[in-house]
Amino acid sequence: MNDLFPIFIKLENLQTLIVGGGYVGLEKITAVLQNSPNANITLVSPEIRFEIREIAEANSRINLIERKFSDDDLAGQDLMIVATNDKEENKRIARIARKKHILTNVADTPDICDFYLSSVVRKGNLKVAISTNGMSPTLAKRLKEVLGEALPDNLETAMEQLKAVRDMLKGDFAQKVDELNRITAVLTEKKTETK
Repeated sequence: MNDLFPIFIKLENLQTLIVGGGYVGLEKITAVLQNSPNANITLVSPEIRFEIREIAEANSRINLIERKFSDDDLAGQDLMIVATNDKEENKRIARIARKKHILTNVADTPDICDFYLSSVVRKGNLKVAISTNGMSPTLAKRLKEVLGEALPDNLETAMEQLKAVRDMLKGDFAQKVDELNRITAVLTEKKTETK
């Protein structure tokens, strides 16, 4: 059973550390920036891919440190993604981070992760995150494609209209929720076929 607690984090308010500058490090920094373009990121690695350097040159919130990870790199960090090609070093780094209460994701090692990076469907301000509890990122990726095609492109307009209605509603919180539920009930009504 998937007992993960889904949350959306404002990474621009936190410090994120990525350890590893290879292909997986590139994949992780790209995923973070696609979802949180204003994230504050420090990436540490003795070797850093050219593509990561290009990303950092275009984004002043990214700090590249070209050397081997040091335990001191954890100072001031809130969240960490470990993506080196040394599994034992990844585990060691995760243990140290846990002692410092830093939430950690270790690439391809779900059993020692505090969180997983999800597949995300985006339609304007709507984000739908998909998790398979670390069991099958490939299935999550395929579901992302299916949902991306199934969700209409005009959702942003609907969200803007519902926000305007919410802002105009009078009454306490419960009354507003009831009214919004009534207004949006049409979204879940099953269409009946007429003969």
